[in-house]
Parts: sequence; structure tokens; C-alpha cells
Amino acid sequence: MTEGNERKIIWAGRVVSVIAALPFAMSAAMKLMIHPEVVKGMSHLGLPEPLIVPLGVLEFLCVVVYLVPRTSFLGAILFTGYVGGTIVTHLRLGESVYLQVALGVLIWLGLYLRRPRLRELLWSA
Repeated sequence: MTEGNERKIIWAGRVVSVIAALPFAMSAAMKLMIHPEVVKGMSHLGLPEPLIVPLGVLEFLCVVVYLVPRTSFLGAILFTGYVGGTIVTHLRLGESVYLQVALGVLIWLGLYLRRPRLRELLWSA
């Protein structure tokens, strides 16, 4: 692969990563502000109100760790756990999980595209 193509792939990965992290950043901000819609949503999910701020902090930390290049792999792992929890919560209520699954896939797709070493590791024999 040429250096120019590699650069384009890495930039595509950065764009996908930001797109994937943006909903989590917005959700974290809403939780940290204890927005009334968040309180209502947490109640619907059967989660106690005192968890709002800690979940917001956790989400924010996942975003930061994921977007910092040096810690992005750890961030993707943290996001995987967080998204897994959201999937279980929604499944428990009989709700759709397409959005959560799609965001999880985008998290790893973004990392895959922006980390050449990860691509090598996955496809080398």
C-alpha cells in the first residue's frame, strides 16, 4: 500500500472515530448536567438517579481515552464494556439494540482504520 493511501485510511479512521465518540460525548455532557431527560431515561431503564453523574464521568473518560492516540486501544476496550452494558440494559426491557451495536462496530472500525499496527496484527498469518 502506498504512503498516500495509508494516510487516507488513517484520516478516515480518525473521522469515523470522532463520529463514533460524539454521541457518547453528548450523552456524558447531558448526564453531567443532570438534564431532566436523562433523569427520565434512567428511570425508564430502571437505573437509580444517583448513578447519573458516575455514568457521565465514565462515558467522558471512555471518550477521552479512546480519542487520545496513545490510549485508543484501551479506550476501545472500555467502550466495548460500556456498550455491552447498554445492550444488556435495553435487551432486558425488550428494546431494540441496533444503535448500540452500530456504535460498538463504529468504535472498532475507527480504531482499525487509524491504527496500521492493528490491521497488521489482525491480517498477518
